[in-house]
Order: sequence, then structure tokens, then C-alpha cells
Amino acid sequence: MEKLDLTDKWILVTGASSGLGKEMAKQLATKHRANLIIAARRKDKLDQLKTELEASAGIKVKVMVADLSVHEDVVRMIDDTLADGTLYGAILNAGVTYFGRHSDMPWEQTENIMKTNVNSVVYMTSQLVAHFEKAKTEGGVMIVSSMAAFFPVPYQAVYSATKAFIMAFANALSVEIKNPALSLTVYAPGGIATEMTEGKNFNDLKSWLMPVEQAAIEGLNAFISRKHVHIPGFLNRVGNVFMSFMPRKFITKNMGKVYYKALLKAESL
Repeated sequence: MEKLDLTDKWILVTGASSGLGKEMAKQLATKHRANLIIAARRKDKLDQLKTELEASAGIKVKVMVADLSVHEDVVRMIDDTLADGTLYGAILNAGVTYFGRHSDMPWEQTENIMKTNVNSVVYMTSQLVAHFEKAKTEGGVMIVSSMAAFFPVPYQAVYSATKAFIMAFANALSVEIKNPALSLTVYAPGGIATEMTEGKNFNDLKSWLMPVEQAAIEGLNAFISRKHVHIPGFLNRVGNVFMSFMPRKFITKNMGKVYYKALLKAESL
């Protein structure tokens, strides 16, 4: 399967108002000359990014305001994105997390994480794949998961579970795709230095975080190269292989100690 050619093609990026999504949108525009459909909740941030990219990169940008925890917003966004039949690719990046004791998290917040990280991703992926299957046109879809999909993360129990779900979903669905010109990629970074990891709970873990620029470069390379699953960072890939030979309970317990220590330190501030 040949690499995707993004020049003058329309690419959807969700969660584009900040963090990894914003950085990927910038690189798509400046390095790959792609036209963009940028989606997120914060209209002011999206409008600002649209103005910046159209001026600096000379590409076209459409803004779509949507809360991906609200199903009606997800349906409207995908319907509008697919309406004119010009979509070439999609990067489903939007996600939310929580770092703390699961027992301290209100149910509403738990449900919001699952709706955003699972429900919206499954719906959008299903609609996008159906579109490309019916049209029989070339394209690519990339779902941003996490290394947390491979090993459960204590104190981020719901988050890591959602990332494991979409990893399994995408891997299984990719086998069912009949259109040979359509690729479905899963991108599984470790921690990234973004707005989502700026809280004090992450202070003790910041040395583990990958710069967002590097994470975006590797993610886009995986998308363009149509990789099945990609983990960015050589040490992350080596660590993933190494940990696969270790008992899951041992890994989870030791990871829990590291996260609990960081949580206690944050609570003492």
C-alpha cells in the first residue's frame, strides 16, 4: 500500500484546539500542505488556529465546534465532514483523562471520559470506514490511543481502559476493511507534555513526557505510512517489548507505586 499524499487533501483533526491535536494540525498545514477540518469544543481557540494556519501556510481550514461527549454533536460533525465527499483522512485525537483515585472521581466525570474516549471514537470510526468502503476511494483514518492500552495504569483506571478498548476495536475492525486503498492506524504514545498533563498531579512524572512536537512528527509519519500500530520513541518501543514478557500484575503493581508517589506529593503541595 502506497503512502498517503496529503497535499491539497482535506484532513479532519479532532481535539485540535490544544496539545497533540493542535500540533498535528500545524504540521499537517506547514509540512504536508493539507487542508484541514479542525474540531474541538473551544471555538475561540479553533478560530485563532484557523487564522494562523491560513495566513502562514496558505491552506484552507474549516472549523467545527463539537463536544465529543455529546452524541448529537458527534453525529453533526461527522455528517458535515462527509457531506461534500472530499474528505481524504481523519485523525481522531480528542480525549480526556483523570489522574487520581478512582473512588474520588464523580460518576459524571467517569461517564464523560467514556463518552469522549470510546463512544465518540467508535461512532466516528464506524462512519468514516463506511464512507470510504462505499466510495471505494483512497484515504486513511488514525485513532490516537496510548501506551496505557497495553498495560493497565492505576490512578488512571478508566482512562487506560478506554485506550485499551479503542486499540482492540481498531485492530479488529482493520481486518474487516475491504477497500484496499483505506488504512486504519492506531497511534499509541506514552505521556506527552501538553495541556492535559499540566496539572500538579503530573509534576513528578514530567521527566517521562515526550515533547509534543516529536509526538506529532511520529504520529503523522505513522498515519502517512499507514502503519497498523505505532508507539513513538525508541525507548518506549523497547520497554513495551520488555514488559510483554513480565507478569501483568507485577507491572501494574510497580506502576501503581510510581503513580501513587506522584499523587501523594501533589496532594501535599
